[in-house]
Amino acid sequence: MKKIATLIVMLFASSIGFAQSGSKIEFNQAENTIDYGKIYKQSDNGIREFTFTNTGNAPLTIIAIQSTASCTITYKPSQPILPGKSDRIEIKYNMVPGPIRKTITVETNAVNYEEGRVPLKIKGEVISN
Repeated sequence: MKKIATLIVMLFASSIGFAQSGSKIEFNQAENTIDYGKIYKQSDNGIREFTFTNTGNAPLTIIAIQSTASCTITYKPSQPILPGKSDRIEIKYNMVPGPIRKTITVETNAVNYEEGRVPLKIKGEVISN
C-alpha cells in the first residue's frame, strides 16, 4: 500500500512539473549566442540585437539586464511582451581589440529558465586596423 501511495504522489508531482504555464522566452539566435566573427574596429559599430518571442500564455516581463563593463544595453522592452509577440534586446560592444567572450544575463519572469535568468552570449574577435 505504501508503494502505491508513493507511486501516486510521484506521478502527481511529475505532472505538475511538466504543466508549466506562464510566460516563456525563446530567442531566435542559436544557443542564445551572437557571433561577431572577425570584425575590424574602425568599420563596425559593435551594435547587435537579440530577438525573442514570448511562447508562453502570460505576459513576459524583462525585469533587469546585467552586462559587463564592455557591453552597453542600448534598448530593452519597457512594457510586458504579450503571448505570441516578439521584441528585441539591443547591445553595443565597445570594440576593444582582441577576443570577445561575454555573457549578458537577462532577468525575466519566464518559467522555462531557472529563476527566470537567461544567459545571452557574444563571441568573436575585434581586429585593430
